[in-house]
Amino acid sequence: MVFNLITLPITILFISIGIGQLFFAIRLKMRFPEEHVFINSFIVFVLWIISGILYPAFYPRDNEFVRFHQSFSMSIICIFTPLLVFLILLYQYKIVLKDKPELKENRTITKFLEKYDSINVNQINNKSHSLRTDFHRKIFHLLPGLVIIILRIFAINIWDGVLDADQVYGITGHEYAMFLILTIGYSGVVIFAALDFIRLSFIYEKSNIYGLLPDCLSNLLINTLKRNENYEFTKNIVLVLSLVPMFFLPFGIFTAAALITSIGDGIASLMGIAFGKYHFPKKSSKTIIGYISGFLASLGVSFFSLWLFEPDINFSKMIVISLSGAVVFLIIDLLSLKIDDNILNPIFCGLTMTFFYLVL
Repeated sequence: MVFNLITLPITILFISIGIGQLFFAIRLKMRFPEEHVFINSFIVFVLWIISGILYPAFYPRDNEFVRFHQSFSMSIICIFTPLLVFLILLYQYKIVLKDKPELKENRTITKFLEKYDSINVNQINNKSHSLRTDFHRKIFHLLPGLVIIILRIFAINIWDGVLDADQVYGITGHEYAMFLILTIGYSGVVIFAALDFIRLSFIYEKSNIYGLLPDCLSNLLINTLKRNENYEFTKNIVLVLSLVPMFFLPFGIFTAAALITSIGDGIASLMGIAFGKYHFPKKSSKTIIGYISGFLASLGVSFFSLWLFEPDINFSKMIVISLSGAVVFLIIDLLSLKIDDNILNPIFCGLTMTFFYLVL
């Protein structure tokens, strides 16, 4: 572990954001007790703290080259990313909204929900959600895992393997992959957190800055949120923070857990909406075809991840590990707990697969 003053601002920033979101969660639960699931928000608060504390642990070596990349990463996460958010808000306030009272009046949570309900007619009261909305949601959830895989392949196979850049920069391809993934991942959740603070600021009448949320983001939210999620934190934040502790696992298992959470869950949901006829339990929105599709998709992406990133594992061991992850996903799906699947799936699927990875 490389813990020094360079990494301290990241730890402080993440703990501060976590505390801020906890205060928002308490207020949301008070105002919208039926829509806001506080236990999820509390777990997210804990994950913010864990992610901030764990950041230094991802760098096993301590030398001048590692510290240079740490400094660069810290600058992007703690300085350039907040500055970018500030500039976006300043642009909205000084240019987009200036002398446009009609635009200000239309940028309210009330107007947003009216537009939301007019577009997502069958999603009112969160009784169901359309195939189109769910497709957009799942594509959005796929991005974190996909970005991580691309960065890993680039750093090890191209940056290190083809370009031999490790000889120039003094760090290995694995360390460079860690630098890229942590920098982009941590910066991404900071941006999403800032947008959540703006989006949910309507709960505070005196400090409501909802109107600063750009229209392009509002339209994106309309296409990707269930109705009750308008009173929750963005699911991509939940997913990324849940993946952070799993980053210590073998990369094939980490990838499998990430893809189960996005592709496995996505296939289950999409197939259930498109072709599901038999619900289980009967009053549930989940269907038997959804369960089967999610299980098979989880099994497939797990095996693919292990085959791609853990080639030293023999075939039978890959099957057992993949099957364990798919079974855990199915159990979580069947239980339909109040805790967000984006928290449960990466953590429990990842830990279960790691157990069989170690004992077999």
